[in-house]
Amino acid sequence: MANNREWRRELVYERSQKDEFMAHHPESPFVAERIPFHPLKYFPPDPRLRVPARLERRDPPEESYLRTNRDGQAVMRLIGDLVFRIGPHEHRLRVYHAGEGVGTSVFVPFRDASSGKETYGPGRYLTLELNESDEYELDFNRSFNPYCAYTDAYECGFPPSENDLPVAIRAGEKVWAADRNPRTPSALLLDRARGRTPPTPRSPASARIPQGSDARGGAPNRRAPARSRRPVSR
Repeated sequence: MANNREWRRELVYERSQKDEFMAHHPESPFVAERIPFHPLKYFPPDPRLRVPARLERRDPPEESYLRTNRDGQAVMRLIGDLVFRIGPHEHRLRVYHAGEGVGTSVFVPFRDASSGKETYGPGRYLTLELNESDEYELDFNRSFNPYCAYTDAYECGFPPSENDLPVAIRAGEKVWAADRNPRTPSALLLDRARGRTPPTPRSPASARIPQGSDARGGAPNRRAPARSRRPVSR
């Protein structure tokens, strides 16, 4: 684990590289959908939300489904549960593998007490690379929004109810815009049912991990599938 000074420097660099990608890269949702871009919004770095976690695996992994913003289902493999502590309390988050083409990359969709207020209501993502020890650094400062937080042209998977954290995670990416922040996944679907007909989505990356992104939410590295710092979106 890098010391706090190195970690902060790396985090700031990753965020600047992601802004560069979002502003100019043809696979950016802003470029692809011709949406005016302004720098993404983040909470200040908080080392207290950079915590050790252990993975309790399902053996074998289970087929699972995540509801999407198109009211569909994305097929995933449920790998297991990350167990960690924030303050005095232990928490658990389910971990998913999005299928072929993503190697050992897994993602953790989650909501928390800040969702629908300071952060995107339907949820945010974290990504990890599986290892043999099943011990990880869970860094919520690297949590990021799916592409559907910026435009309706992408399909994204919602976190399951088991991944709703009872605490506010004021770390990582904030909401993009107040008028694109439904309080919950259900609120997003209700808004659509009341009359908004979004554009036809691109291939549902909700069934795969966002392509070309660094597992920690930094700049794209041109490696695996996807669209939003690595999980489900597009």
